[in-house]
This record gives sequence, structure tokens and C-alpha cells, in this order.
Amino acid sequence: MEKIGNIEIRVLGKSGNQNLNPENYDIKQISAILNNVEDLLYPTNKKNRPLVSYAIEIGSVRHMFKTSIQTIIGFSALLQQVKSSKSINFLDLKTARAFESIQYLSRQKNYEFRIKTSLQKQSELIINPNTHFERTENIWVEAELYFYGTIKDAGGKNKANIHIDTNEFGYLAIETKEDFLKGREENLLYKEYGIRASGLQNIETGELDTKSLKLLELIDYDPKYDPDYLNTLIGKAEKNWSKINPDEWISKLRGGYEA
Repeated sequence: MEKIGNIEIRVLGKSGNQNLNPENYDIKQISAILNNVEDLLYPTNKKNRPLVSYAIEIGSVRHMFKTSIQTIIGFSALLQQVKSSKSINFLDLKTARAFESIQYLSRQKNYEFRIKTSLQKQSELIINPNTHFERTENIWVEAELYFYGTIKDAGGKNKANIHIDTNEFGYLAIETKEDFLKGREENLLYKEYGIRASGLQNIETGELDTKSLKLLELIDYDPKYDPDYLNTLIGKAEKNWSKINPDEWISKLRGGYEA
């Protein structure tokens, strides 16, 4: 039987003039925590993750989560690193956002969050209105990005999106404009396309902020091998390379190093 451990997120604060307890703790606050825990523990591989169970207990308000001990060990190390560095810049984007969400809730409601695991000698990570667990904004820059895959959905009630299933980045939602979708005569669904998009990219890790993606151009894309097109590209390249001595070019690349 798989060994199980606990994660506790304790919330201290006030509801009106009363100290927080499960009876005066609104379901919106419960939902806010539940929505973030999965990203704290499993930011990338959610399909194959172990079971995570939940209970709310007294002691102000204690959110109690049970899951595999392997997950608890990894999360304990993460908490310790966040606490010692006082930074979340090194985290996966979804995990960093989850911490930011808790930090925002702390300031909004004047709550203090104490996060710890069931491992012995594990110190708590405290998030309160005076802490600053937010990403450094200047490490995220606007970038032009290209994605290739199958469009699985297009549209949306409140915000128009194109949903594309890619091999490299998984399932992505690309924000677009309603006028663009209205003007398309052909059906986009279940066809291969390339997408040129703008979005935020981490200049240190190269990670993409997938929630920031906006459509710039839809590109007709045929992944099949086209020998005529390839030969055309080779012909263009031959003209550009005709005046270059390959031996001298390789020597410059090597920087004088001889194999």
C-alpha cells in the first residue's frame, strides 16, 4: 500500500469581528485554495498524478490534503527553497502563479497562511500581507512565437480563442478576435495549422506564459514532405553560399581549433 503524507495550509484572520473558523469561512475562499493546490503539487503532469484528498478542520481554518509521501517529500523541499530564497522566480510558471494567488488573497483579506507538511523538522512557509512572493516582472518579456498542430476548438462566449493541440507544448489556447473568426470562410477544426503568436517568455529559463498568448497570424501548414519545395530552398541557398569558402567558414566557427 502506498505511503501517505499530509500538507496543511492553515489560515489565520478575521471574519468580521470573529476569528476565522470553518463555520464562518466562505466557500469562495475554500475554492481559491483548492484551485491552487493542484498546481502547487503537480504543475505539469496532472493526468497521472496520485490521489489528493481534502478535509477542512478547526484551528482557525486548516486545509488538510493527503497524497503520496513522494509528493510530500518533493513539496517539502520546494517549501524550504522558497522560504530560504524568499523568491518564487525559480519555480514552474503554474506553481509560481499558485503562490502569487495565495499572496494576493492574503493581502485582499488580511489573512496569514502557514504552509507545512507532515515531515518532521519541516519548518513552515508563512505568507502574509507583508511578504512578497511574486515573480520579478522584468524576467518576462514579450516574444513572437510559432506553434504547429491541430486546431480542436475555436470561439468562446466571453473571450474568443483558438485551441491548438501541439506535440511540443500540449494543448494551447490562443486569444484571438471575433472578427477574425467571423471572416473565415473555411472550417478550421481538425486541420493542421501553424500559428504565429505573441506571448510572454522567461528570459532566464525560456518558459512560456501560456495564458498570455495572442494570435498574430494563422499559417497554412502541410507537414508532409514536399521535395519540390525543399529543392527550391536548396536552390536559393546555393546562390547565397556561392561566394563563401566552406573551409574558411568552418575554420572561423572552430575559432582556430583543429579536430
